[in-house]
Amino acid sequence: MKGNPEERAVTLALYITENNATVRSAAQAFGISKSTVHCDVTKRLYNLNRGLYEETQKVLKRNKEERHIRGGEATRKKYLESK
Repeated sequence: MKGNPEERAVTLALYITENNATVRSAAQAFGISKSTVHCDVTKRLYNLNRGLYEETQKVLKRNKEERHIRGGEATRKKYLESK
């Protein structure tokens, strides 16, 4: 996803909020790096659209609080499938 970084930041933020997406899944969906997604939705978006920034940060905060659960489930699934 090339082009205008400001447009990209808004598009990524909308995707994250609408889909409750993680930074990793947003990066995969748009074919860009996780660091680019993170930079866009934290630094660029803050100056562009404060309301959308706040919504996106809520989703990212919730994802961060739940990541240990998702990681544990992924490991559990991996070992159940290998048996």
